[in-house]
Amino acid sequence: MNQQEKALAFGALHRKGNPVVLYNIWDAGSARCVAEAGAKALATGSWSVAAAQGFGDGQKIPLALLLEIVRLIVGATDLPLSVDFEGAYSEDAAKGAANVAQLLDAGAVGINFEDQVVGKGGVHAVEKQAARIRAIREMAERRGIALFVNARTDLFLQESDATRHAALLDEAIARAKAYAEAGASGFFAPGLADAELIGRLCAASTMPVNVMMKPGAPDLATLAAAGVGRVSYGPFPYRAMIERLREEAQKVYESAAT
Repeated sequence: MNQQEKALAFGALHRKGNPVVLYNIWDAGSARCVAEAGAKALATGSWSVAAAQGFGDGQKIPLALLLEIVRLIVGATDLPLSVDFEGAYSEDAAKGAANVAQLLDAGAVGINFEDQVVGKGGVHAVEKQAARIRAIREMAERRGIALFVNARTDLFLQESDATRHAALLDEAIARAKAYAEAGASGFFAPGLADAELIGRLCAASTMPVNVMMKPGAPDLATLAAAGVGRVSYGPFPYRAMIERLREEAQKVYESAAT
């Protein structure tokens, strides 16, 4: 498939009630492993990509290095790739769109694009975030690529008290509507784990909703019944791999010390 065909195929995988499952990867090796396991598409996690190169999350990994990693992942498999691009490395709409254009040059067909103010806390005003999404969509259309823009809201992730998530739902729904009108393809609500609230969000959103699997989250069948269109695993695959590596290394060195 060429890039546009991959973009269209990736978008078609997002079906409410029959979600595409993305077990997030971080480099070419993990991409091949997950592809061989049966994945239909690939998606990076920003935390994992950064950690694998010794950086913290929050756009700390240099953009040039991230682009090289994306090129290597794209070359490692034939699957469509979505890149967790955080805040597009700029608060400026035009500059952010230009940075996303570099991801398209590297072969990606989708992005996660978040509304948090990276490194400063809080979220962008909905009008500003919508303008940033619109700039990205217009750039992709000029290039003839059906880029899947997974518009992420950080409302729930920034509120650690899950009992307060219900009070945030109306704002999340309003953001989903504004982002859809600006050209987003999907709506990502990491941190939201209440099945009833997820169902209400899915019912209100014209776009497929993405939920992140984490400890305590509903299982896949429950999420599908709630109308979710995409399930991803964020940093948890990388963390599990690193923990296994640590345990195995400890066994080796404890044995060597005796």
